[in-house]
This record gives sequence, structure tokens and C-alpha cells, in this order.
Amino acid sequence: MTQRWSVRPGPPATRADRHAARLTRELLSGELARAREAALAWRNGLAALFVGLLGFGLIKGRTDVGKLASPYDALVGGALLLCLVFGTLGALLLLRAAHGAPAGVRLPAGVPAAATALHLGDHMETRRTVRALTRGVVLTIACGAMLVAGVALTWYGPEKDGPRILVRTPSGDVCGKPVRTDAGRLLVKTDTGEVTVRLAQAEALAAVDDCPGGPPAE
Repeated sequence: MTQRWSVRPGPPATRADRHAARLTRELLSGELARAREAALAWRNGLAALFVGLLGFGLIKGRTDVGKLASPYDALVGGALLLCLVFGTLGALLLLRAAHGAPAGVRLPAGVPAAATALHLGDHMETRRTVRALTRGVVLTIACGAMLVAGVALTWYGPEKDGPRILVRTPSGDVCGKPVRTDAGRLLVKTDTGEVTVRLAQAEALAAVDDCPGGPPAE
């Protein structure tokens, strides 16, 4: 036996139902514009934040990344590369959220289209706008974090070891970084501290890349 379904009209809409339907329609009709306004505000705020970060990065510090010891030089390069990638993607997503995709509007099937179908299209575009805005904000903040990390490593990372000098004296060898000379004396910074060598007593001077093992003579 086939079951038959019967459809009957429901109860008439009350005043509260009509008011709720009107509010829902107004919210749906204006949600895309509100999302675009929020995206513009976020874009402007993040742009102002990056102006401050760029000013922070221009404060005088070490300017030559090549002077950093390994692997800090590679870390700075990686942080700056990630900063560029995150910043580019974040800017594109923020532009997508603020101004929409560079594509024409697709109308639903049937012309003239129903108002409900048009509102549904705006609602889907609003969801895409909010998603692009959220991802753009996250990527832009990540870009700023990479920029700050790169600047901090450039400032506070250890310097690459410079040339060493090996001084042979009758009492032993002294090896380290030359600091200064004064009144026939050479001040050498060794691993155990600063050592003063009389140049008149030096038997030989040689520039070396690395000091030989063993503690330097004092």
C-alpha cells in the first residue's frame, strides 16, 4: 500500500514572525558590505602597524648579515624569506577581502533571479570574504613576527670570528684576536682572556684561521 502525503498550509505568520523575517532579510542584505568595511579597517590598521615595524627595523644596528656567525646568517636569511612570502600572501588575501575577487558576478539560473537566491549568493561571498580576511590577518602577523625575528638575530647574533694572530715568544705561543698595539706591545684577546705581548720579544708573527689546540701562554 502506497503511503500518501498531504501538504497543508501552516498557521498564519504572526507579527513577531514578520518582524523576525524582516530583520533577517536586512541582515543578509547588508552583511557583505559590513564584511568589506571590516576588511578595509583591518587592512589600514595592519598597514599602520607595519609602518611602525619598518621604523623599528631601521634603528641603527648591525647592517651586514655577512658578519654573523653560522648558522645565524642562514636563520636571518630564512626569516626574511618567510617574511616576504607571508607578507605577499597576506596582502593578497586582505585585498581579496576588502575589494572582492577579480571576477564577474554570476547570477543564479533564471532571469529575473529570485531575491532569496541573490541573498544566498551574497551570503556565500561574505563567507569567502571573512575567510580571506582571517587568513590574511594571520599571515600578516606572521610576516611581522618573521621581520622582528630577523632584525633581532641581526642585532644580537654573534659575530663571525675574524682573523687570528699567532705570536711565537721564548715563553710560548700566544694565539687570539689582535686588539691593539701600544708602546711596542700587542694586546691579544685569547680564549682565556687578554694577553699582552712585547713585540721586541716576538720571534715570529703569523695570521691563522684557527688557533692551535692548548691554552695560550701568558
